[in-house]
Amino acid sequence: MAHRLGCKACVPHICVCGKAVNARGLHGLACRRSGPRHQRHISQLNDILWRSFKRAQVPAVKEPPGQSRDDGKRPDGVTLLPRAKGKPLAWDVTVEDTYADSHLADTATTAGAAADKAASNKEAKYGQLANSRIFVPVPIETAGTWNNRAVELVQELGRRMTAVTEDTRDTTYLFQRLSVALQRGNAVSFHSTFTTE
Repeated sequence: MAHRLGCKACVPHICVCGKAVNARGLHGLACRRSGPRHQRHISQLNDILWRSFKRAQVPAVKEPPGQSRDDGKRPDGVTLLPRAKGKPLAWDVTVEDTYADSHLADTATTAGAAADKAASNKEAKYGQLANSRIFVPVPIETAGTWNNRAVELVQELGRRMTAVTEDTRDTTYLFQRLSVALQRGNAVSFHSTFTTE
């Protein structure tokens, strides 16, 4: 909550990585020591999306073999059935730090600037999949702002789940699950800056 409201979150201290953490505690969101936690954060968001595809009765696989780029990197998931134009959907989740020095000038003036930049980077990164897949980036900022294409994907997924389950709240619940997972990941990153002392 403190991050969202811009309040003080802690007493200034030294992070376990040796860098100073100010009273807002935002260092944890970008700390190099929280890299493995950050990957689990993304993995949890990806898992929620994958389970939602299954709930919507759209077969999908995570980190599909045979879908990699020349350097071996591959999207987080892909559907096994065509979405449009005879092409399956591939997605890739990323979480961008809203408060990172590299984004701050843009995010201070434009909501979602970091997410939009990440979406462009992901589209360029997986551009070679365009011949065989419809690629949708799913970038979310640590402050909770989403890229428009990610919102559209989650809304469509929610509609498909509603068609199967007949529960009109599926879209809302999916957004809530993803948002809670994001905030939990932020909290873990924040807490990781504290030493045992």
